[in-house]
This record gives sequence, C-alpha cells and structure tokens, in this order.
Amino acid sequence: MHHSHNAFKTVALLGLLSSILVLGGGALAGQRGVEYGLLVAVAMNFASYFFSDKIALATSGAQPLTPETAPAVYARVAPLVGGLAQKMGIPMPKLYVTPEPSPNAFATGRNPNNASVAFTEGILQLMTDSELEGVVAHELGHVLNRDILISSIAGTIAAAITALSRFAMFFGGGDRDERDRGSGLEALIMMILGPIAAMLIQMAISRTREYSADAASAKYLGTPQPLINALGKLDTWSQRIPMEATPTTQHLYIMKPLAGGSMMRLFSTHPSTEDRIRRLQEMR
Repeated sequence: MHHSHNAFKTVALLGLLSSILVLGGGALAGQRGVEYGLLVAVAMNFASYFFSDKIALATSGAQPLTPETAPAVYARVAPLVGGLAQKMGIPMPKLYVTPEPSPNAFATGRNPNNASVAFTEGILQLMTDSELEGVVAHELGHVLNRDILISSIAGTIAAAITALSRFAMFFGGGDRDERDRGSGLEALIMMILGPIAAMLIQMAISRTREYSADAASAKYLGTPQPLINALGKLDTWSQRIPMEATPTTQHLYIMKPLAGGSMMRLFSTHPSTEDRIRRLQEMR
C-alpha cells in the first residue's frame, strides 16, 4: 500500500509541476516560449542526468572501494551490497568511500546498470553490519525505483518554469496576440510564485522518494528495524558533526545534511527523521 501510494503521489506531483509549466509558462511566454523553455531545461539537465554519478562522486571526493584499496572494508561492505543487489534483482553497484567523518551515504547512477553507492568513513565506523545493511537497502531502493530519473525530470520541469519567469521579467512576456491578452497581473503572479511553487513541489517529490526508499529497505530486509536503528544513530550524529554538502548533491544523501525548523520542512529534500522512523515502525 505504502509503495503504490508513494508512486501515485510522485506522478501527481510531477503532473502538477508540468501543469504549472504549461499554464503559467503559456501566460508568460506563449506556447512557443514554453517549448523553448523546456528545450533549454532539457539540454541543461541532460548532462546532469547522464553524468549524475560522475558529478556526485567527483564533488564528494569519493574514492573507489575495491579489494585492493581497502581489503578489510571491502570484505565487510561488498557482501552486504552484493546480497541485497541480488535480492532486488539489480547488478552489483560500484562501491566508493568518501573521506568524511560525518556519517552518511548516497547512491547514484541513472539506472540499475550504472549504479554506485558511496559511504563516508564516518558511517562505516558508526554502524553495525545490520544498520549498514538497512542503509544499503535504502540506497539501493533509490536505484531500484529510478529516483535519479524521477528527480531529473522534476528538476528539468522546475528549471523550465524558473527560466520562463526570468525570461518574462527581462522581456515582458510573449507576443500579445498569442497570449489571448492575458492580464499583466497573471504574468506577474506566475513570475513570482512559479519558481517558488516549482521548488516546493520538487522538494515534496524528493521527500516522497525518501519514504519509498525507506519502504524498500523494510521490504527487502524483511524488517524495518535495521534502518530505524541506523536513522536514529544518523540523526544524533548529524547534529553533532554537521556536514558541508553542496545544495546540488544534498538530495542524494540518506540523511539531509542541514536541519531546520518547521518552515524549512517544506523546502527540505528529506522528511524529518521522526516521520521516517514513525512510518517505518508502522511497517512491522
């Protein structure tokens, strides 16, 4: 039930994002403007989709984890990842370690055949094997659900909305006849609210994908407990050692690098840890 609900919610949010683009963008820049805006946004995001793994790994300073580079760590991590990948029916992802004391992990790769999982040194020290398995199952859940694809699509549409509202600010909208003489007020509202709405929806999609990955962890391990324990530990530690993550890679991590109050929740890529643990407990 949880999974189909999250999938539906993602589709609904993507639909909402698209309609803001088509209706709002049409009011601002006309039909042709919307097409141009989308083309530009697709071009911008094309590279980030295809090289998502390269970009994330390069910005985080991740080093390949192989039997040669760190035999003991590899011997511990590879069986956990391999076993889960097999259960999920996806190929073994490439493994990486980032030299970061703050405990975290992320998965990237545009499809299951190009997946990578990176662990910080901190998370490897902090987690028991069982907790680490809970985290790995969450990360592979993102890969299985093709969340990089989903967030790339959302990012592309949001970028198009933002581009169109900027365009309208500079050039005063599309040509008058084509716009059915849409009121200037309409365009003004779109200019200001469009990008904000797009960002809020993008974040809501990201949070929904986190819940889905949490559900995958519970499903494939047969119990939500490993991830519950891991999230509890991560929450305590991420407050103690805050991590400097760039906004572009923030949605990739299992634990949101920056925490904030209730207003920040709407703008957050991750649900609150309490919420995630509460939902996991319901899956028992």
